Amino acid sequence: MAAGGFYIVRGALFNGHQPLPEPQALARSQPRGRFIPDIRVRHLCVFHHAGAAALLANGASKAVEFWHTARRLRRLRERVRVRTIRLHHCGSRLGGAVLAKRPSAKSGNKVLLLEAGGKRVNADSATPRRGTGRRRRRGRQPALAKVPRLAPRAVANPFPPLQILSDDQVESIHGASLIVLRDHGLKVLDASTRERLRHAGAGIDDKAMVRFDPDMVMEYMAKTSGAFDLRARNPAHNAHMGGNRINFTPVQGPSFVSCLNRGRRAGTYAEMCDFLRLVHCLGIVNIGTASPFEPLDLPAHTRHLDKYYAAITCHDKLWNISLLGGFRARDGLAMVRIAHGLEADAALPAPAAFGNINTNSPRQLDANMSDGLTVLAQAGQPVVVTPFTLLGAMAPTTLAGALVQQNAEALGVIVLTQVIRAGTPVIYGGFTSNVDMKSGAPAFGTPEYFKCTVAGAQLARRYGLPFRASNTNAANAVDAQAAYESQMSLWACVMGHTNLINHGAGWLEGGLTGSFEKLIIDAEMLQMMAELLEPIATDAEQLAVEAIAAVPPGGHFFGADHTLARYKDAFYTPLVSDWRNFESWSEAGCPTTAEQANRVWQALLKEYEPPPLDPALNEALQAYMAKRKEEITKGIDTERDGH
Repeated sequence: MAAGGFYIVRGALFNGHQPLPEPQALARSQPRGRFIPDIRVRHLCVFHHAGAAALLANGASKAVEFWHTARRLRRLRERVRVRTIRLHHCGSRLGGAVLAKRPSAKSGNKVLLLEAGGKRVNADSATPRRGTGRRRRRGRQPALAKVPRLAPRAVANPFPPLQILSDDQVESIHGASLIVLRDHGLKVLDASTRERLRHAGAGIDDKAMVRFDPDMVMEYMAKTSGAFDLRARNPAHNAHMGGNRINFTPVQGPSFVSCLNRGRRAGTYAEMCDFLRLVHCLGIVNIGTASPFEPLDLPAHTRHLDKYYAAITCHDKLWNISLLGGFRARDGLAMVRIAHGLEADAALPAPAAFGNINTNSPRQLDANMSDGLTVLAQAGQPVVVTPFTLLGAMAPTTLAGALVQQNAEALGVIVLTQVIRAGTPVIYGGFTSNVDMKSGAPAFGTPEYFKCTVAGAQLARRYGLPFRASNTNAANAVDAQAAYESQMSLWACVMGHTNLINHGAGWLEGGLTGSFEKLIIDAEMLQMMAELLEPIATDAEQLAVEAIAAVPPGGHFFGADHTLARYKDAFYTPLVSDWRNFESWSEAGCPTTAEQANRVWQALLKEYEPPPLDPALNEALQAYMAKRKEEITKGIDTERDGH
């Protein structure tokens, strides 16, 4: 290869499956070349970019990069296009046949084998045959090595929050919300909750409607704690709610689960535990859950205990308590206390769990929700208050009107949390999107959802509260729609300074399904968002003035010392993105993104190691579960309380 010096790997050179006539260690062809000792090579590729060509070899245990100067390859590059490169295993060594296609006036596209020593060997017979048994089929790809992923980190948005409303528009929505609460109110179904609000100064009528005077609203809103910290079982997973911090949770609450292996089906406890194990493996999902989907193979009245136990044993992150009734909330608090080494009825010294309630929009608070909220607020644990306002269905079709209703419902319930216990940590939640007016089906990741999410974050900041939104989509499959609708949702959340992104990974089918593949693809997007938010360093080393000076005009940085010192971790390493060229991707079976994600989650499960848990605490948890299951079966502490 007379075009100049190059880097080579020692090993036998092969033509197809047969060695060339004289297999031998490759030698340098030019003084500029270097000799590399034996190394197990996995992939070899040649590419051209900005006048440069490069050879890249990835070892099973380390990577070695080879660079070829471009200036002496220019004429060769005009005549030769690399078509494919095949590597074949032979004992402890790997050899490679480099096939190139050269346009020829006499013979058309002639295939050449480029061999060391400056020779060009006719290798027409070595042309790879497409469609032969040597081509890998889908599902027969080699197992992944350890899955590269971001370590747990505190994600913060250094940019100013996006503002879609002016300050005057925020005040207009605020004022209209107070009018709704004063003149029309909320319907509160639980009598004891209405009585609490009556004592606090609210007006109650005989139709269970509660009306709030604007001064009362602002008085109790002033009692909220603002930003706060949450303490996880593993302190490495503590979370801050407020300011510019962003926290990600997995999907929560669907009835169905799906994966490429088995399709869509009802959720089971075993699969739910696998999902939670993946959450433990994904550092970017810094807050866990107790219910990525419902384990429908367990009894409905006691399954919350099994879900809490799975959350404690499968991962060591924070998790949400079910607020569907007071007894589920009490059981959740008891098991959180035990996991933290406390007695089941002891007081938690700091926020260590949270729960979400939804209003039954428009303007109704159900009894089970108020019961669960009351238990958590009495314990001083954070409550996420999230109106469920879909434009055209449970809210007006105008964005401003839907935001007024969302804000009125949120303010009314937040006031209740402060009536129960002043200073209760609260997160203002927004879940305002639109529906398909042709079918009534919910739509997510839409322009309307984007606008309402950013506006909701502005309203939360108006009251000094952390904000919660969601990573949503309405796709029925792990496809392009699922990705672009989720991306729209994430941009709204991240640029609007959402502090708690619920359903951050794994949501599919409008929230009806938790998807294993979508969990991984979403984790990829969350990781990319986190990397995007990392600031650009501008110290002397990063400015790289000396590196720029060391490379001559028209040269390349592949072999520069500056590159060699950084190449292993210079850029973001993806979970599922496939950066191979078309030929390599085709020979691997043309795997789709969903198929890549399928391989990743299965590889992560093989890597999973359960978090440590004191055997005494584990025994106490199991004893509590057994006792409560017996009590619940007998009807003890399952009725709604009259607070």
